[in-house]
Amino acid sequence: MLVCVLYAGRTREGGKLKAIADSLAHGIASQGHQVDVVNIYDGETRLTPYDYVVIGSEPVSFFSAAVPANIQKFLAQAGTVSGKRSLAFISGGLRKNKTLLNLMKTMEGEGMILKLSEVITKPEVAQAIGKRLNVERNL
Repeated sequence: MLVCVLYAGRTREGGKLKAIADSLAHGIASQGHQVDVVNIYDGETRLTPYDYVVIGSEPVSFFSAAVPANIQKFLAQAGTVSGKRSLAFISGGLRKNKTLLNLMKTMEGEGMILKLSEVITKPEVAQAIGKRLNVERNL
């Protein structure tokens, strides 16, 4: 299966979020899947060929529950995302559950099918989730 792990942090570099995205990708790859890790700020990536899409984010500020507006803009220009099975995760913030809900609403607004949503704060946890994530098609 072809999997894309997207992340959009508060800054272009991503910091801790990038480490979590890389660990999650490593866990998924250990199941034998091909995984691409993409920073949303690095430009356009077409999601049409991917079987499963993972999107990770941070709130725009520690006290906020909003996710970066770039996520919705990216998804609108990423090709066919409607019907894609997906996972949403966030890496922290004071209102992490509300932030996760906002990310899920953004993804579902584009027609993505959420199979799992998580608050992931450590790379080790991300890798464990990746190792047990079921990305196979539901036939």
